Amino acid sequence: MATRAAAGEVTVGADGRLHAAALKAVAEPDTLKALRDRCQKMTPRLDIGDLITEVMGWYPGFVDAYTHVSSGGARMDDLPVTLAAVLTAQALNLSWTSVTSPDVPALTRSRISHVYQNYVRAENHAAANRWLIDGQAGLATASCWGGGLVAAVDGTRFVVPVRSLHARPNPKYFGRRKGATYLNLINDQGAGTAGMVVSGTPRDSLNAVDLLYRRDGGRQPQVLISDTGSYSDMVFGLLKLLGVQYRPELADLPDQKLWRINPSADYGMLDSAARGRIDLTRVRQHWPDILRLVASVHSGAVSACDAMRMLQHGGNPTQLGQAFAHFGRIFKTLHVLAYVDTESYRRAIKRMRNLQEGRHGLGKYVFHGRRGELREPYHAGMEDQLGALGLVINCITLWNTVYLDAILDQLRADGFPVLDADVARLSPYMYAHINVHGHYTFRAPDLRGGRRPLRDPDALAED
Repeated sequence: MATRAAAGEVTVGADGRLHAAALKAVAEPDTLKALRDRCQKMTPRLDIGDLITEVMGWYPGFVDAYTHVSSGGARMDDLPVTLAAVLTAQALNLSWTSVTSPDVPALTRSRISHVYQNYVRAENHAAANRWLIDGQAGLATASCWGGGLVAAVDGTRFVVPVRSLHARPNPKYFGRRKGATYLNLINDQGAGTAGMVVSGTPRDSLNAVDLLYRRDGGRQPQVLISDTGSYSDMVFGLLKLLGVQYRPELADLPDQKLWRINPSADYGMLDSAARGRIDLTRVRQHWPDILRLVASVHSGAVSACDAMRMLQHGGNPTQLGQAFAHFGRIFKTLHVLAYVDTESYRRAIKRMRNLQEGRHGLGKYVFHGRRGELREPYHAGMEDQLGALGLVINCITLWNTVYLDAILDQLRADGFPVLDADVARLSPYMYAHINVHGHYTFRAPDLRGGRRPLRDPDALAED
């Protein structure tokens, strides 16, 4: 790295601060634009309720995951229809009135209320979500996006206009009111694998590790990507010992200090950048306690959030916390060097951050009722409703990927140019074809060919 800095490929300021050239957007080739346009035109259009019902039909275990609160006894008739209505109302943030139909026994208000009170729980959402994650992982198009070993964590902010102990103020996100954050973990195939509600807007790093250990399904990630707000030296050390590479995006790169072990080493132009010193003596002194704490987190005896809090007292790290931080700075420094030195490394992080933003955009489109405000006063209610939102987003993601698979197969058969590089840049979060407004129906589709017929883009008139 120092050799590349001397050659002028990396910039080091007079004050010892590193500077990396801003990433330039990769221009979209005409083949990608044509492919994306053709896919959007061929995608069938449908209501959100029908989409959920269709996905339920693909995976019977999805509905079976919703057991009665008292037991796993006999199932009521037409439970999938009522369950789809409940998930629709919860995910779209609507009242039951929007999804009720007095003439349909499965959609009466009393039936919907009964299913909501007795079948809808966060643990059932998680069990159902496992089917969606596994289904997404087995699709050819999803494999073009990644192998499920890279994860990203970020939070979606919600204003909570009702009185609640689980809402906190933050003028930047909530104005004069209070709010909560729904932290969600996604993999590089676009599937949401875990989620949790936290009060206000805490630093994501305090909860990111817990999300890795409360996944609903999917492969154990080997890389965790987050925004700058999740950065923490101690988290670097904890994740390293848990076998996960931590790669936060570095928005304020010049403020990142490099750390060295050998104070007499000569790093050339990087000497001034390596202003911090890692104290290995302190790490060795506390190494047995460090390993015990990591083992406790890995085994589930203590949550990572609680462990991080125990390592700090009054905002200052304890002696064990300082040892953890010194260990983590080794890998923080390696991360900063790779971030500056390797453009592909930065682009991989940016790609996951963009994927997460795409999911947030889909979430806002779906969660549109009541001005997008979360009006549940209790934590359990927040977990249930936002768990339903995450589940419905995964239904959309899976449905989109299934039909993208079918569309791409059809295009290849027709001789349309389909390049793997273009497929890798398609998004599983498109939603222009999904209706989320109006009074909703929950019809089981007639899938004689296994799926809905694709639209003909050449004969398609503008709607």
